[in-house]
Amino acid sequence: MDKVRVGIIGCGGRSYAHVNKLVDFEDVEIVAVADPIEERRLKMAEKTDAKRIYKDHKELYDNEATDAIDVVYISVEPTAHDGIEEGAIEKGWHFAVEKPMTLDIDQAENIAKEARDKKIITWVGFQDRYLDIVDALREELPKHKTGLVYGSWIGGIPMLWWWLKKSTCGGQLVEQNIHLLDMLRYLYGEPKSVYATASTGIVEGVEGYDTDDHSTAVIRFKNSVTATLVSGCYLTKENPGSHNGLLITCDDMIIDYKLRDSVTFSTRNEVRKLKTTQDHHYVANRTFIDAVKSKDASKVRSPYEDALKTLKLGFAANESMETGQVITL
Repeated sequence: MDKVRVGIIGCGGRSYAHVNKLVDFEDVEIVAVADPIEERRLKMAEKTDAKRIYKDHKELYDNEATDAIDVVYISVEPTAHDGIEEGAIEKGWHFAVEKPMTLDIDQAENIAKEARDKKIITWVGFQDRYLDIVDALREELPKHKTGLVYGSWIGGIPMLWWWLKKSTCGGQLVEQNIHLLDMLRYLYGEPKSVYATASTGIVEGVEGYDTDDHSTAVIRFKNSVTATLVSGCYLTKENPGSHNGLLITCDDMIIDYKLRDSVTFSTRNEVRKLKTTQDHHYVANRTFIDAVKSKDASKVRSPYEDALKTLKLGFAANESMETGQVITL
């Protein structure tokens, strides 16, 4: 195909992480947009020159012919996945979707199966897998023995109505720190078990807020690695900021991955620091579009079926927070 024709479902802020790249791709044409908020869909149509504008995905699916679109990009809140992916699969359209893909594991499992059966190319927005410094990290790790990993994502509260409630975002670990949860799987494979705790009582005066202020998950992997991953959203503007990323203790090296910024390899005799030099959003979107054009999904680093494993790990951690039990995976 000369041009990949794209439909945008969900025109909020997160969608622009993709759209801002897609509009510069000469082999991409954004042909349709959909969002229930008129201001957002009109703004997106102006940005993309899309001529077909819809109030929601259902209207888009009802009016777009199967051969009119090749790909849909889905950027909606976690509880709004009411037939969006299923509709795309029925149309035969490939799709990219923001994480977390849904808060319904049964739905996600059905989507993964249907997409696999119908050979739909998928990508879930774990764009950090495309960082050059993560490539360097993955190349270095097999040279050493890892025992303990400490990971953290600590900051403030994104003031979005659905983020404030655990029932609509899944909690910070599932909605935000799922990036580092996924990174741990990308580096160390599949986990054996998870035990997690969570606390509240720090954040006050935020209307509608009922999610955890912070949580800690201890994850055992099959290769003797144990990772402690902490999440926190209680910092105020006065806090200068926390170390977010991964601190990896190997037998002969300390590896410090600073989230989306750099990775430092330290031994007793040498310190080597690499700063990221690429736009990982560009690389991730370019890779997905190329996969669609070539009908080769092998270069997509976070297809839906793999991302589902990360989502399940996040929900296992939530189950542990609720029950106080170690969850075996």
